[in-house]
Amino acid sequence: MQYTKEVEDMICVAKGVSGKFEHGPAPLPEEGKWIQAKEIKDISGFTHGIGWCAPQQGCCKLSLNIKEGIIVEALIETIGCSGMTHSAAMAAEILPHKTILEALNTDLVCDAINVAMRELFLQIVYGRSQSAFSDDGLSVGAGLEDLGKGLRSQIGTMYSTAEKGVRYLEMTEGYCLAMALDKNNEVCGYKFLSLGKFTDFVKKGMDANEAYAKSIGTYGRYTKEQGAVKHIDPRTDKEVD
Repeated sequence: MQYTKEVEDMICVAKGVSGKFEHGPAPLPEEGKWIQAKEIKDISGFTHGIGWCAPQQGCCKLSLNIKEGIIVEALIETIGCSGMTHSAAMAAEILPHKTILEALNTDLVCDAINVAMRELFLQIVYGRSQSAFSDDGLSVGAGLEDLGKGLRSQIGTMYSTAEKGVRYLEMTEGYCLAMALDKNNEVCGYKFLSLGKFTDFVKKGMDANEAYAKSIGTYGRYTKEQGAVKHIDPRTDKEVD
């Protein structure tokens, strides 16, 4: 290590706060314990974060389960950019087994995923994890709980204009087939197709038409008895049954 002449000529002043008088880093809540994190291996927790790309045309939700500094589980959900979905596939292979410091300094292929990793790093090293007060943290596999039984991301897609109003396209429940309108032409309900259920039925050998019928549900005041006057397809505006 090299020192400048100015530093070499300085008088050495002893550090007063040291040894038993030094408190060290502030304790962080981690998996039901208070931890003084001094090294990467001292960090554990399960947490989520959101990232976005430079043109802000797409975003990523990243969920990581970290045990003793190592990423043991990763869930990557993306929206808004077709290339980002393929980047997520690569990042999902890259992340497990890495330390959080390695992951922070790894190109995860997409701006949005890299930003999400940065945000998660900040959360986790400051003790802001979802499992901060959970004894022993969350089991590997907890990330799948965000997806529900159908193992599909929860997505909402709505479109509207000042001239023609709103169109419901996609809800957590699934693909919106129809919107119910009341006597004031206001939305009062909708019909949806659960794509996860539909796909599972078909995979089990069920006839596609039967699977389709069994995967349909409604929400709100959808029937005429409940106050709906008409139903429209949000993509074509045609009236449907």
